[in-house]
Amino acid sequence: MSDNPAGTSEQRAGTPRRLVARLLDKLSLRAKLTIAATTVAELGLVLGGALIVVLLQQVLLRDLDESARSHAHDIAALVEADRLTDPLPSSGAAVAQVVDAQNRVLTSTPGGDRLAPILGGLDLAAARAGDAVTMPGTRLGHAEPFRAVGVQAGPPDDPQTVLVAVSLAEQRRTAHLLRLAVIAVSTAVAVAVGVLSWFITGRTLRPVEQLRSGAAEITGAGERRLLPVPAARDELHRLATTLNDMLRRLETASARQRAFVADAAHELRSPIATLRTELEVSLAHPEAVDPHETAQEALAEVDRMARLVEDLLVLARLDEPRRSSAAPIELREVVEEVIDSYREPRVPVHIDALAPAWVYGNRDALGRMIRNLVDNALRHAANRVDIEIRSFGVISDLRISNDGPPVPHADRERIFERFTRLDDARSRDAGGTGLGLAIVREVAQAHGGDVHVEDAYPGARFTVRIPIRHPRRTQPHDAP
Repeated sequence: MSDNPAGTSEQRAGTPRRLVARLLDKLSLRAKLTIAATTVAELGLVLGGALIVVLLQQVLLRDLDESARSHAHDIAALVEADRLTDPLPSSGAAVAQVVDAQNRVLTSTPGGDRLAPILGGLDLAAARAGDAVTMPGTRLGHAEPFRAVGVQAGPPDDPQTVLVAVSLAEQRRTAHLLRLAVIAVSTAVAVAVGVLSWFITGRTLRPVEQLRSGAAEITGAGERRLLPVPAARDELHRLATTLNDMLRRLETASARQRAFVADAAHELRSPIATLRTELEVSLAHPEAVDPHETAQEALAEVDRMARLVEDLLVLARLDEPRRSSAAPIELREVVEEVIDSYREPRVPVHIDALAPAWVYGNRDALGRMIRNLVDNALRHAANRVDIEIRSFGVISDLRISNDGPPVPHADRERIFERFTRLDDARSRDAGGTGLGLAIVREVAQAHGGDVHVEDAYPGARFTVRIPIRHPRRTQPHDAP
């Protein structure tokens, strides 16, 4: 087993980050936002305060340099006028000296060192060049540091230098006090920002907590409950409104599903009860029942249940949100395939198609839709069924008419509901499963269209309108 120092160091470096991450994960969103706001405020104030301190130090140094240089120029004027005094005139706490070319002190202010110049060596050369130089106070016998400048004076044959040193103690004390003030003010402001952020965040997140509490009370047991909507017209208001709209849609879909299941159970109960009765009678009184007739009746009920189950499966597939296989389809071809599947229609079926009508969708679903419409037309027709296929701009029309009884105006929407049979077709043998026209509408809407019924003079006409998609301009993809 080999050692891995690099991995160990990486693990040690990652441990604090993991600890911080775990600690932050345990904090509430309110606490995280408060900490973030406080930290940003503190950093901003500290950086701003540090910049102010640096700028102030530069300003104070520049003022000290200007003050020392002005005093040096005044003494240089005395040298030029040959009015140099001993001692030199003082200016506050500034210390001044006049040195000759051999660095000998000619005169100084009271208390100044007369044996050695304020500066020496390279520093003296820098001062003679007019640069300000910072020097330790021990050079002058004091603890505070000094800022010194030099000014050239005297005739060319006897050059002299005026040196003036000003204490930096006051500048250092001012900068120190400013640093303390910056720390105190930044801390106080950061605390104030933290407290204010805590209350503002709590007030802002209060509607979120109300939404959470409202969502926790929704059990999905059938009660109609909505989330509380904040009064403020902000993002949370829009979120609550959107969620309530979603809940309404879910409730509508759930209610529709419950009604569908109840209707399906009710529809399946009847053929099952009929089968049970026939079988019980056949077993209880075998001598009084014709087995062949009983088998035929049972087979009819089984066929009826099979049609019902098949229609239920079709509706279940149409209700699924997934996409199905789709392609360009010419409606006349599908209509002819459906009509050809009838061996001997009860009445003649006539097809009228002036031009191709293309749609884009699922061929099986469209075929089922057309078959249901033709079955309905054949069931109610007196003498004939007419099928017209037309294209109008971007719409394809499929019209299936029969010369039977018209559909009452009050029932023209109700017939497209699931398990709906009109009064003149109440018998289950004549009325089918009650799902045929519901499937028609579901398929039409799944293809971006719709279906409606109107009078055909005589009879009824069902019109399906679906958007046209030309095959040369459309690539196959999944239909909705």
